[in-house]
Amino acid sequence: MSDPADIRGWQRLGAQVTTSGKLEPGDPARLAAIGVCQVINLALGDHPEALAGEGALLGAHGIGYTHIPVPFDAPDKTHYAAFCAALDRSVGPVHVHCIMNYRVSAFFYRRNREQGMAEEEARRIMAAQWDPIANDRPETRVWAEFIAR
Repeated sequence: MSDPADIRGWQRLGAQVTTSGKLEPGDPARLAAIGVCQVINLALGDHPEALAGEGALLGAHGIGYTHIPVPFDAPDKTHYAAFCAALDRSVGPVHVHCIMNYRVSAFFYRRNREQGMAEEEARRIMAAQWDPIANDRPETRVWAEFIAR
């Protein structure tokens, strides 16, 4: 089965990692079909576009679930540490998502840089979804500061 590229903000980062924005009710089955074993959700559970009962829907398809709610206006080191720990614990393909794939792309930018990826490559991967550095607005400055840490 091919990647469900019609999921908002879909991005494949490698054989073991995919990312996206919000999930719809039918997406857990689609993720299971491509072999996803774990989903990490960085969106707030009370966001109007959040998938209700996401953990249970994924569990019904044999997919593990970790929820790390990251406020868009206040990402911090504890969120990032939980994200890294969840990735490190994951066995098999993992899918990481939020609502737009903005939080996720910024978290992976920071992780990629810490793991030695060249800044240009890490930024290119992030910019496929958004670029809080180039998009200098008050609501994105917190993200430019977050990824610079």
